[in-house]
Amino acid sequence: MTPIILDGKTLTIDQVIAVAYGQPGAPKVELSSEAEAKVTRAAQAVEQLLVRGEVAYGITTGFGAFKDRIIPPEQVKELQRNIIVSHSVGVGQPFDIPTTRAIMLIRANTLARGHSGIRLATLQRLLDMLNTGVHPVIPEKGSLGASGDLAPLAHMSLVLIGEGEADYRGQRLPGAEAMRRADLQPVLLAAKEGLALTNGTAVMCALGALESYRARLLSRVADIAGCLSLEALHGTPLAFDVRIQQLRPYPRQLNCANYLRVLLADSDFTRHHDPTNVQDAYTLRCIPQVHGAVRDAIAYARWVIEIELNSVTDNPLIFIDDATEEITVLSGGNFHGEPLAIAMDYLGMAMTELGNISERRIMRLTDEGSNAQTLPAFLTKQGGLNSGFMITQYTAAALATENKVLAHPASVDTIPTSANVEDHVSMGCTAALQTRQINSNVELILAIELMAAAQGIDFRREILGQAAGLGRGTQPAYQLIRERVPFLEKDAVIYPYIEAVRQLVATGQMVVTVNKYVQDIWEV
Repeated sequence: MTPIILDGKTLTIDQVIAVAYGQPGAPKVELSSEAEAKVTRAAQAVEQLLVRGEVAYGITTGFGAFKDRIIPPEQVKELQRNIIVSHSVGVGQPFDIPTTRAIMLIRANTLARGHSGIRLATLQRLLDMLNTGVHPVIPEKGSLGASGDLAPLAHMSLVLIGEGEADYRGQRLPGAEAMRRADLQPVLLAAKEGLALTNGTAVMCALGALESYRARLLSRVADIAGCLSLEALHGTPLAFDVRIQQLRPYPRQLNCANYLRVLLADSDFTRHHDPTNVQDAYTLRCIPQVHGAVRDAIAYARWVIEIELNSVTDNPLIFIDDATEEITVLSGGNFHGEPLAIAMDYLGMAMTELGNISERRIMRLTDEGSNAQTLPAFLTKQGGLNSGFMITQYTAAALATENKVLAHPASVDTIPTSANVEDHVSMGCTAALQTRQINSNVELILAIELMAAAQGIDFRREILGQAAGLGRGTQPAYQLIRERVPFLEKDAVIYPYIEAVRQLVATGQMVVTVNKYVQDIWEV
């Protein structure tokens, strides 16, 4: 497998996904020769500053509110260890392995730019851990999103110095033991290295990369589910006509409508022009407008993440003049997570809406009063004796309601820390964690919609006849569902079926299968 070469400037979301989810078998991660030279040069600059006795934040001073406390040269290394151990105060469940791998990769890419002062050997050891599968146990909670993701990144760094805990080959071990089994030596940190490892946005950026990728996948599934529901409800695709969309030319609304049309092409289940029934309910008629707006939010989140992946987000930063070799240390605020916090809040709200509209389509599938008795009540033949899909809509409603609570924007909150020196924080990690839970809920809502739509299509087939065909893209989707979930003649234990369809959604199998038959239309 071709290695991924880090230069601090060209890392992509797709590469993050490959490294995060490829274990075992992930591509090896290496540094470019240019990055190695820049990292070495910056580390040498730090050593020069120490020799000169110059005062530089985080190198010869304390941190945060202790920024004015000068540290004697003989205690500089102890200072760097102390920042790791004192900041390791995360709580809650640990991140899963893919997220941990994404965090390590993104942090390494930031350091590869050569403005952080970390030594090449220390950065290489972080990559050695990633490549050999030493995964630090990083608690989810504790980051305020400024100064970056201090607590979780400290937990990542603990294992690097032989402390903390790590997962190695499926076992949770003391950090030193995990390193020993991987034949890696812990690192004794030098000046600036503790700060370089912990001060930055790698955690919220990792969450953002994984969740924006996941959201993009879910938005495609939502298009497929919406089309299956439209067929089950004898809806019309006339509202997706290109002439309508061109009069409100949001690019991703246009793309969504295009995708819907190809999904439904050649369907015998849709309604042609009917003067007595000219339009459907909003949850069917307005799919391009709602799903298209969600695509806009996903595209914005990806734009932010793609910039953040290749940004230097620690503090202070080291600059070396190419002509004069003059060293300048500048303190700034690139660690502040506001761009990611706002993007994740925006994405979370958009995905909540994707779940909302899906839940309303489930309601319409199960409520014969809402679908003009196109389908039997609760999608079952002997209503009363059987409850059918009645309670699946309850579950979808519960998940959609939870999402509305989670969609409260974290980025509008702030709380001062470090004796009011760090007096405005982004809460970017919180925003990303909320979006992660929202996406998980949407996966389940869409799984329920896909199941309900397939049940409704089987009822309609009884009227139309077995020869009636679904759309070009909805037929393979329906077939995939039916390989996992049978038509429910009577009440059965449903939750394993929900999980089976959720797996089709979460793994991308639904989208991959459908897109073998239709063109995948996403960007302009």
